Amino acid sequence: MKPLKVGIMSFPDYQKRTIAIASGKYRRPKDDPKVWFESIKSMAQVLSSENQALLKLILDNNPRSLTELQRLSNRNKANLSRTLKKLEQCGVVELTKEKGRLVPTVKATDFRVEFGLNYSCPSLPN
Repeated sequence: MKPLKVGIMSFPDYQKRTIAIASGKYRRPKDDPKVWFESIKSMAQVLSSENQALLKLILDNNPRSLTELQRLSNRNKANLSRTLKKLEQCGVVELTKEKGRLVPTVKATDFRVEFGLNYSCPSLPN
C-alpha cells in the first residue's frame, strides 16, 4: 500500500482554499493530501494507539463482519461502528457490504503528514 498523505490546516484556511478551488482561483497540486485535519490533536485522535491496534487486528484477522470484529476487539459495537466510519471518512478503512454484513478492510497502513505554519493555499491572500 502506498502511504496515505494527510495534511493539517486550520479550518478557516481550509475553507478559503476550498472556495478558491471551487471558483477556479486555485488549482490543487497533484500530490496534495487527500485527507485534511484541523490540528495535530485531531489527527492524533483518529490515528490513536487504540485505533492503530484496531487496524492491526483487522489486518491480522480479516474479520468478515463488524460482529466478528467486535468479538475480536472486545469493543462496544456502537463505538466500533463510529470509529470505523470516521476511519473510512479519512480513507484509512473501507466498509463494504457483503451478504448484508459490513466488512472492514484496511486501505492505509502508512501515513505521510504535511503541515507548516504557512501551509495553506499559496495564491490566496491571508
